[in-house]
Amino acid sequence: MDKRLRKAPCGFISINHDCYIIEVNDTFLEWMGYKQADLLGTHIESLLKPGTKMIFHSYFYPNINFNGCVEELFIKVKNQAGDEVPYLLNAKKVKQGDSEMIDCILVQMKRRIDYELELRATKKQMEEAYIEKNIAFEKLEQIYLEIEKKQIELMEINSGLVTISNTDKLTGISNRRFFQEKLEQQVELYRKEGKPFSFLIIDIDHFKKVNDTYGHQIGDIVLVKLANLLKNIMHPEDILSRFGGEEFTVILPATNIEKAISFAKKINQEVEEATWQETGSLTVSIGAATFTEQDTETSIIEKADRALYASKENGRNRSTHFSEL
Repeated sequence: MDKRLRKAPCGFISINHDCYIIEVNDTFLEWMGYKQADLLGTHIESLLKPGTKMIFHSYFYPNINFNGCVEELFIKVKNQAGDEVPYLLNAKKVKQGDSEMIDCILVQMKRRIDYELELRATKKQMEEAYIEKNIAFEKLEQIYLEIEKKQIELMEINSGLVTISNTDKLTGISNRRFFQEKLEQQVELYRKEGKPFSFLIIDIDHFKKVNDTYGHQIGDIVLVKLANLLKNIMHPEDILSRFGGEEFTVILPATNIEKAISFAKKINQEVEEATWQETGSLTVSIGAATFTEQDTETSIIEKADRALYASKENGRNRSTHFSEL
């Protein structure tokens, strides 16, 4: 590793095709309390807790394999003490001779914490200023202005982090992380109030052929156009997300089996009848499931996935509800 990269003001990890760590710079080791021997040869997921592993499986791996890069992924990494440290991750697949590896840059999210500490310190100064009888009014006013400024800056940082972590970079719609949160909320609402909801998985038919025939750039354009088309079909309360690759998901609140089937067929029709200048035509296969008392967050996804498989097996460009299997 280059000497300057070893001491660079950011973390650097290089992993092989199987995601085992082959290089790590001194900066990351110092930040996290590890030694070279602790990390070299270990799998990248050994640094991740279950929640972050889910992000890797649903977002990092599909994007690095499909696009060759990942940009501005908000994750948390375990340090030597087992505590999670927030980072922004950028990664890129590179070739070195006959080998292929993935280089990862990790930037600490200390700025947000620093702003919170500054805000607390400023508030403490204001409290002390009120207690001191001889404090000047001008100083109080200046401290108040500083508090307002820090609060605005903190809100902007928090808003940016939420947007980064919940939005799919390519299509601009919600990502799988956001979908998972909303699915958990729907299940909780069902447990409390018994409100039914349904779930769709939408998969582009023969998408690999689109990429192989027209190139990945056209494939990306198709994904963006489909996302916009689906967004226009949705009701205000529906929750559309990109599940990964060419798959999209829709949570349909207050929707029973019949309404879910009808809506899925509407999507089939809208996609088939739309104009696809890039490919000439496009269709989707859909799997649907409706949540029941026996279901969990995992089982409702599995049911919809089985229904999607049935749609593909029966000729594609169709919708199948799990209840029809």
